Amino acid sequence: MNTSFERSAKATDEWYTPLEFIQALGEFDLDPCAPVSPLWQTARVMYNKNDNGLAKEWLGRVWLNPPYSQPLLKQFVQRMADHNNGIALLYNRCGNTMFHDIIFPTATAMKFLRRRIRFYRPDGTQGGCPGSGSVLIAWGEDNAKAIQSCELEGKVVRLNTSTT
Repeated sequence: MNTSFERSAKATDEWYTPLEFIQALGEFDLDPCAPVSPLWQTARVMYNKNDNGLAKEWLGRVWLNPPYSQPLLKQFVQRMADHNNGIALLYNRCGNTMFHDIIFPTATAMKFLRRRIRFYRPDGTQGGCPGSGSVLIAWGEDNAKAIQSCELEGKVVRLNTSTT
């Protein structure tokens, strides 16, 4: 299948989560994929690409809006699954191997968002409508409760019972 319609001539991993998403989900201890020049605080500790969040220690509740390029996307999602405490924001592409091999067996719950997210560019302007919807993935019971109770509109599906 040709999915080039979803790619831009100016493809970049520099897309920032709208502040209202961060605020709706509560406080986070760590964002291992924060922008180099953030528009707002996403967590108490923020690593950017210059810090290499994959090589750093992950502590506490993690917010993960990873770079969507491979192999980084899969590496960050695997690290989140291993950490087992946080929420990831990903494109809703449940048919891919990353969902089947990593997310479905390890995550506690998922929230399929009703509306597509208009992410922000580094200059603070908001982008257009992306080619795919998004899903919040929760690891840990507290994070499952957070996606269930937040005001972000969507449908929650329980996956696995958490042991943390």
